[in-house]
Amino acid sequence: MAFNEKLTPPLHGKVQSYLFKENKYSFQTRTMDLGLAEDHFSRPMGLIVAPDIEQLKMAIEECKKLILELPEHSERQKDTVVKLIHLRLKLQELKDPGEDEPNLRILLEHRFSKEKSKSVKQTCDKCSTIIWGLIQTWYTCTGCYYRCHSKCMNLITKPCVRSKVSHQSEFELSICPEIGLDRQDYRCAECRTPISLRGVPSEARQCDYTGQYYCSTCHWNDTAIVPARVIHNWEFESRKVCRSSMRYLALMISRPVLKLKEINPLLFNFVEELVEIRKLRQDILLMKPYFITCKEAMEARLLLQLQDRQHFVENDDMYSLQDLIDISSGRLSCSLTEVHTTFAKHIKLDCERCQAKGFVCELCKEGDILFPFDSHTSVCHDCSAVFHRDCYYDNSTTCPRCARMTERKQDEVPVVKDA
Repeated sequence: MAFNEKLTPPLHGKVQSYLFKENKYSFQTRTMDLGLAEDHFSRPMGLIVAPDIEQLKMAIEECKKLILELPEHSERQKDTVVKLIHLRLKLQELKDPGEDEPNLRILLEHRFSKEKSKSVKQTCDKCSTIIWGLIQTWYTCTGCYYRCHSKCMNLITKPCVRSKVSHQSEFELSICPEIGLDRQDYRCAECRTPISLRGVPSEARQCDYTGQYYCSTCHWNDTAIVPARVIHNWEFESRKVCRSSMRYLALMISRPVLKLKEINPLLFNFVEELVEIRKLRQDILLMKPYFITCKEAMEARLLLQLQDRQHFVENDDMYSLQDLIDISSGRLSCSLTEVHTTFAKHIKLDCERCQAKGFVCELCKEGDILFPFDSHTSVCHDCSAVFHRDCYYDNSTTCPRCARMTERKQDEVPVVKDA
């Protein structure tokens, strides 16, 4: 059989051009020189056994030694490099067979989807080596984006982080709650590999989110903003976290699980931007009843302008980590002010139905139509009537509307006659 009929898989580019310029005699000559008379390119029959892989490894080492001994840029050195590439490809093929793989695999609550991309270079989260898409099959979890080789699937011990998000949607709110490496028995908090601060046998790396120590396979020195430091210190510097913490924080970043007025109410005394955002959110909640009873607003879908922050139209005290990051950068203030302006314009100028739901100050009976979200107004906590702020605080009597409602209730009480 001719050499070009045996070659599997097909080669491309310079490798292919170098290879097919050779005749059978020259190839055999180079093979004799390398001591590689065995055919490593034909697909083996039957099962692959360990000696085949060992022989390939030995051949690769011989190639590497010969490349260093041969004159630089010589034809023999170039041919030897090509041979080395062929051997490595064959070794990878034996390690990672190309049999048909299922498109979806479920393992430890991961939903692994088979990837079709061949050009993107990724790193396997299990073995920490590069995934070569051209010759290797690999999967990505659709929940937590855990990536791994097909051959590493059965070695995975980490459950899907998204399941933790579903079952435990809350942050660790203590700053780097370290328990000490001795309490971990000098083992990785995740895979239990022996670790030490001296790096023997493996380097111990601390996760700033959990406070625990991990090995270099479970902790790649990724960085992320830590919620506890934001809430207690208003600090947004990225800190080193382990892989599982990084994924957990990425999945939780948009979830409104932080009730600031309970966790750290003093934060509003020191961060002016938080006070501004809280006022805008309170105004939007006061505008919401106008929109859900307005046909034009429903058709225009005005509330969908906040679809990325749905909690803004549900309450004014829950925040996500992304909200706090955007408040610090100033992005949220700009976008929320723009939405507030659009909403107010619809109610006060564009829609006659919404204008008709305004209030007249019953204390001074002067001025324009008032709305509860106007900055110069005050709202009665009992009946929700709206007044000028100055009139409301200067008034020493009760709310006129509350007084009328009280009188009406008294008039409706039936008089019981004595027998």
